[in-house]
Amino acid sequence: MAIIDINLPQSIIKTLRLQQNDPHRQQLRVLKKLLHKARFTEFGQQYRFDEILLQQDVIKKFQELVPLYNYSKIYKEWWHRSLEGKADVCWPGRIKYYALSSGTSEAASKYIPITTDLLKGNRVVMIKQILSLRNYSDLPMRSIGKGWLMLGGSTALQKGAGFYAGDLSGITAKKAPFWFQPFYKPGRKIARQRNWTRKLKEVVRKAPQWDIGFVVGVPAWIQMCMEMIIEEYKLNNIHDIWPNLAFFVHGGVSFQPYKKGFEKLLGKPLIYVETYLASEGFIAYQDRPNASGMRLVTNEHIFHEFIPFDQKNFDANGDIVPNPQVLTIADVEEGKEYAILISTSAGAWRYLVGDTIRFTDKKRTELVITGRTKHYLSLVGEHLGVENMNKAIELASADMNISIPEFTVAGIPYGNFFAHHWYVACDDNVNTEILRHKIDDYLKQLNDDYATERGHALREVLLDVMPEKTFISFMRSLGKVGGQHKFPRVLKGKMFEEWNKFLSNEMQNSTPL
Repeated sequence: MAIIDINLPQSIIKTLRLQQNDPHRQQLRVLKKLLHKARFTEFGQQYRFDEILLQQDVIKKFQELVPLYNYSKIYKEWWHRSLEGKADVCWPGRIKYYALSSGTSEAASKYIPITTDLLKGNRVVMIKQILSLRNYSDLPMRSIGKGWLMLGGSTALQKGAGFYAGDLSGITAKKAPFWFQPFYKPGRKIARQRNWTRKLKEVVRKAPQWDIGFVVGVPAWIQMCMEMIIEEYKLNNIHDIWPNLAFFVHGGVSFQPYKKGFEKLLGKPLIYVETYLASEGFIAYQDRPNASGMRLVTNEHIFHEFIPFDQKNFDANGDIVPNPQVLTIADVEEGKEYAILISTSAGAWRYLVGDTIRFTDKKRTELVITGRTKHYLSLVGEHLGVENMNKAIELASADMNISIPEFTVAGIPYGNFFAHHWYVACDDNVNTEILRHKIDDYLKQLNDDYATERGHALREVLLDVMPEKTFISFMRSLGKVGGQHKFPRVLKGKMFEEWNKFLSNEMQNSTPL
């Protein structure tokens, strides 16, 4: 049975509306739907949702009355009451599930509310993405109905006082609809495993029994899993055991740094399908081959706003200034960078996700993720974002024919001036000095501000090359292995302190007595 031809429930089919209207009208309809459903909550009463709905310009009034929130602010003022078991705080009813997320900026876990409405919206978007595979020419149809190996968090959720918490991937797998169960791997028993190392070992043990057509997950952990399978069964590549593997559905980080090492594990090319599934909701997905970006979800369960990511709207720490410029989908421009705000069917209102995006095709509402509001370096005005970093790594590794699956950068004092300190994962033989100069040179070509500051206050670029296992071990030391956890591309504050402490301990442990 092919999943693309499956008989879906009528309630789902009705919601699979094609994007026939313009995105602005779709977004207005979504906002009205969200406001209408939440109007009797505490949040809706305080911010007069009923009054907003009566206005001729609903969006304008919504933006006038409802403040902007980041996680700390909305948790302190509202979400903590939901976590304590109070109903009807920001969304109708009690919140039974929370996605645990630290993003990649902070060490402490965040509790992101997950509702039935949000999961339903996510599921509809997932089905739309599956159906969009029809847009691919030469689609390997025999792979469509094969297994989906989804490596995510444990479905054995943590039990709180009246709620359950875990990775969104674990909650989603636990609540997956019955019609998807025949395709889902590694299956319920292995999915419950909380120990990531044991889970991978079980996946490796079961691998010969499965016929996998799709792999789904964060690139680093999917790559690790495939390497373990190849090593265990002495294979030439992963297609020796899964000949029908044809699709890799990925998201969370740029795939480009991983691609060279990843493709060494394949016997034939895969179709890469990118998704933008945050803990707060399913924001965008790739719906056609060779797309310039992912299509923003404008007609389901999320209302989007956009803040230009520049010095007028954000300070040097990546925090929003008072009264920033806020745009809707009708006002954005191609080629400009924006921080994204969302209002969702789980009670996130004008919530700063923390990601930065750029529209590549406004007509199709296609975008790419360019980084994080906290993951950029501007010690002296160099304005260096993750997108520039990824591209420089891609170009330098291609020049040197090496694979760099992980990297991170920190801004540090350097005498009376400043420097960038790069930490690069590479298991190939590499000349550190050549790599350092290539990264620096490419960044100068990619970023005019960086090039200017390299001649002034940004006096030096430092670079350490280390095994990939060092990065993995650090994440393990923080309890952030597998699932949705990603290594931060920029180290600041507490995370940088933890990294330095970890490297110091590693050096002491490896020093001969």
